[in-house]
Amino acid sequence: MKNTELTLAGSFSLKQYFSWKVIKLIIKTGIIKSNLMGMFAGLCLALYMNDSGFVEQLPIIIISLIGTSFVVGGSGAINNYYDRDIDSKMQRTKVRPTVDGSINPRFALWLGIILVTVGLALLLSVSILAAIMGFLGFAFYVFAYTIFTKRSTIYNTEVGSLSGAMPPIIGWAVISSDIFHPVAIALFVFMFLWQPPHFYAIAIRRLEEYKAAGVPMLPVVKGIHRTKIQSLLYLVILLFASILFLPFSKIIAFSMFGLTLAWMILGIWGFKKVDDIKWANLMFAFSLIHLTILFSLMIIVSLI
Repeated sequence: MKNTELTLAGSFSLKQYFSWKVIKLIIKTGIIKSNLMGMFAGLCLALYMNDSGFVEQLPIIIISLIGTSFVVGGSGAINNYYDRDIDSKMQRTKVRPTVDGSINPRFALWLGIILVTVGLALLLSVSILAAIMGFLGFAFYVFAYTIFTKRSTIYNTEVGSLSGAMPPIIGWAVISSDIFHPVAIALFVFMFLWQPPHFYAIAIRRLEEYKAAGVPMLPVVKGIHRTKIQSLLYLVILLFASILFLPFSKIIAFSMFGLTLAWMILGIWGFKKVDDIKWANLMFAFSLIHLTILFSLMIIVSLI
């Protein structure tokens, strides 16, 4: 025999399935990284508010980071399996292994199920509440967003934002059982309100692709002008939401206010000054700067 590799699904080899290049596309490593940063920020804030040491909690922190990454990655894999029909119609997603024929799509489904199960078990080993929050994040993303609303309503972004707001709460719940603490509520509100302007910018940038795939994103159904207005309205609400952090940290509260104000001014300035795609590119880029700076500040203020 020239090749002793075992094969799956006919001509596909185990080496193909367990290639890191394939795996990272299936589990969406970029999304894992951004969600882990939010989760870690929430965890650090909880450590500070509960006067708990970072080093003494290090084993729990490591387990919870791994567990969260598994839940997020597994959810992404299941999303890839379910969305493979519309992914094949979009330029940025048609190269996914679940679409281009490089793997059997069921591999992504089972990989996702296994990762979510193991991830929830790891979270359960450190905190029942963290596991519950992890499950809610998974359920909001896979069922409420991917299966029930993504293809049926312009409010799919808001539903998906529920899932995106969960990682900081998972981190908080690892350390604290009080998920209704003012800081935990502020974290959830911040992350929920940040996401629509961010994803509306993506939807404008990828407007023709979403049209081709039949996904009813806001600019597809209501137009770009309405999407720009709605983005700015969310930023106004996010601006006032910075007050929620004031009792905890003036640095975080004022930084959030200033960054959100700059984001809003950028959106207003570019409303008629630049074309729609450039406006969306500017808004998207600044949204990432906004989030990265604020999460970094939360971690620094909590630990130092």
